Amino acid sequence: MELDNNTVAESLRRWEKYLNNYRLPKWGDIPNLGLYMEQVLQLLGEYLDYLPPELKKEQFLTAAAINNYVRKKYMPGPVKKKYYRTHIAYLILICSLKQNISITTLQNYIPVGMEETELHEFYDAYVERHKKVVGYFIEQVRKICAGILNHDGVKQDISADNAVELISLSAIISGFSGLLAEKLLLLTEKERKKAQETKEASAPQSEEPA
Repeated sequence: MELDNNTVAESLRRWEKYLNNYRLPKWGDIPNLGLYMEQVLQLLGEYLDYLPPELKKEQFLTAAAINNYVRKKYMPGPVKKKYYRTHIAYLILICSLKQNISITTLQNYIPVGMEETELHEFYDAYVERHKKVVGYFIEQVRKICAGILNHDGVKQDISADNAVELISLSAIISGFSGLLAEKLLLLTEKERKKAQETKEASAPQSEEPA
């Protein structure tokens, strides 16, 4: 069903306004008090609340999913059933990236076992990168949707004049972006294994006793 461009434009403007003010929490803003599962789920729902209003009813994270992440060692396990800053940081990284990258591939990007200081630096760099990408995304949407938003944007090689075109372009761009990230992560893991094999092959062999 074709959507009215005015309706689409109004929805886009509301989401743009929200995204302009949205930020992932900084490391120091994440509580380190020891939270139980229900408290973690509630907190993550607040931290990752950048979904369009129409999608907020969907539960994007469950206790079963977190237990599965721990069981498969995608993140550290809780301490006496309590989750601290490091756990929540891992969950923010996983949940904000798993939309386009498979959870198994994410292991190559977010290695478990980082020291807290290392995780702190890694997380802060990601938050800053996330903020910049949000601004870039907003600008690109404004350009692609110049015809829908009725403003004099720079003419793009790809552009959408209605909702159907915008849906197609968004899905295709998202798909290729996810594939690129997966490809690079797999390449990283391949090179890591190759380096490890080379190191093991060049290591001096211990002599067997006569």
